[in-house]
Amino acid sequence: MKHALHTVGMFVLFFLVSPVKAEALRCSQGSAYEGDSRVSVLYKCGQPALKDTFCDPVYFPGTLQPVPSPFAQSLVPCLPVEVWVYDRGQGNLIATVRFRGGVVQSISYGRQPE
Repeated sequence: MKHALHTVGMFVLFFLVSPVKAEALRCSQGSAYEGDSRVSVLYKCGQPALKDTFCDPVYFPGTLQPVPSPFAQSLVPCLPVEVWVYDRGQGNLIATVRFRGGVVQSISYGRQPE
């Protein structure tokens, strides 16, 4: 009995410390997860319905104050963000995949792209 309780305790502990993926995008060639590269998502899910690229604001270290545009453009590099939108067909929510630094930062679902 003591051995069985120890085994169950180890099993529960294993699942508590295991990394958990927040969102995934199921595609015809597999699932895309946070941390996947653009190439991986393209291979698994194909071309998105829409793509957009823009620069995220740059913030002063330790604050939520954005660096003013003239300084940000000349002194601080742009933080490029790509947003890919997948229309998964009737009856499914639209998937929005956000890339930063060439890897998936987040995957979200909704009736409209975010």
